[in-house]
Amino acid sequence: MEEFWYPGGSELHLHLWKCSSGLWCSTGCSSELDTMRSLFSVTLLLLLALTLAVEANKRAKHHKGGKHAKSQPSSECSSAETQYGKCVPEQGNCGDGLREAMCKDRTEKIKCRIPCNWKRDISDCKYKFGAWSSCDAATNTKSRSGTLKRALFNAECQTTVKVSKPCSHKVKKTRGEKKSN
Repeated sequence: MEEFWYPGGSELHLHLWKCSSGLWCSTGCSSELDTMRSLFSVTLLLLLALTLAVEANKRAKHHKGGKHAKSQPSSECSSAETQYGKCVPEQGNCGDGLREAMCKDRTEKIKCRIPCNWKRDISDCKYKFGAWSSCDAATNTKSRSGTLKRALFNAECQTTVKVSKPCSHKVKKTRGEKKSN
């Protein structure tokens, strides 16, 4: 596309474009510009779509199977065929750790976590707990019992457990009560 200026006195200037069709026009080669803009826009959109598809593919490869993907072995064995070891914390007696998953002739280490509270001993067992009992004045503790909902990683779990904790020294106020000064 060539440009041509034609000075026509003090007030009138003519600006002409020579389009690829060979014609000179004063309005520019709008159809060619529109075609180029459209082609550029489509190219840009295709590039964006390709980038998004590549990113989605990367995420899918690194995130197999949902929330607990890193806590499942990557082998083709079913959960019933796999034997799981205890979770061994990396430091201390709680926190992030690793557990062995053994199936057929393969052994893998998978990520796990041991809670840093009273649940540490029953971390692979999920229980449904009742309400806390009233405070026992003799021991200054309250307790509650739970029944087994499910065992994770083929863990051997007790069908019922009883847990206790110290009574709080704070007196709880109901929602309607106001503080008096």
